[in-house]
Amino acid sequence: MFLLKAWQALLPGFPFLPAPKMFIFAENYSMAEQKRKQKFIKLPQYTGGKKALNEFLGAEINYPPAALEARIEGTVIIAYEIDDNGVVHKPFVIKGIGHGCDEEAVRVVSLLQYEKVKNKGLRVRTTRKTSIHFKLPEQTTLQYSVKPTEKSSQKQTEPTVKTPEVYTYTISF
Repeated sequence: MFLLKAWQALLPGFPFLPAPKMFIFAENYSMAEQKRKQKFIKLPQYTGGKKALNEFLGAEINYPPAALEARIEGTVIIAYEIDDNGVVHKPFVIKGIGHGCDEEAVRVVSLLQYEKVKNKGLRVRTTRKTSIHFKLPEQTTLQYSVKPTEKSSQKQTEPTVKTPEVYTYTISF
């Protein structure tokens, strides 16, 4: 009776509403219903996994000469679509660093080939993002000095002080 009056107090214009019989706070689910739902769409994977993908990208990337001269380093983020046959379509730059690095990243991503996927007769296109890191190669510098030696066969009659000539070479790789 108290609940009925409480409901009527909350909703004064609706005295015809019956009071709820019971409040349910939790429902009992079986363990099978609580399990994570299974994914039915298979996504294309690169043959060999992420490690093989990173090895391929590292082997195929050529550092652009303009970026080497300007000493540009950074990360280029590329997005692209993969069709059901594993072919990459429409690669485009999301974040670039310029000086030819963006074009090189698009060129390398368009070379990728993923595994074919069968989704019960459905053709599915997926979108992926890949970040490609451009880092300048480490420079190795060799520095050595050459001092000419005096020949002992020549006799010097008067002692003269000669400053030895020193040649210094710097080679950068």
